[in-house]
Amino acid sequence: MGLVAVERPKPKTHTVIIEGMRFQPESLTVARGDTIVWVNKDMFPHTATSEGGRFDSQSIQAEKSWTFTAGKKGEFAYTCTFHPTMKAVLYVK
Repeated sequence: MGLVAVERPKPKTHTVIIEGMRFQPESLTVARGDTIVWVNKDMFPHTATSEGGRFDSQSIQAEKSWTFTAGKKGEFAYTCTFHPTMKAVLYVK
């Protein structure tokens, strides 16, 4: 019996734009190992903070970004701690 090589998909990079007091997109599905970059296009700081503490960007200043690599499968609702009406969901498959 020979060995069969199974090719895994290469990790991808996804971007979430923070602009107009919104996360865009508000719902994002990624694979484990993918990278997500939050880019703050607003004039004031924001955070991307998940419920349950899975990830927390701390303060992302205007025109700055924060990067997170998805390692655990699940559904992760997150908000901006400075502006709690800003909500989004990250799905990791």
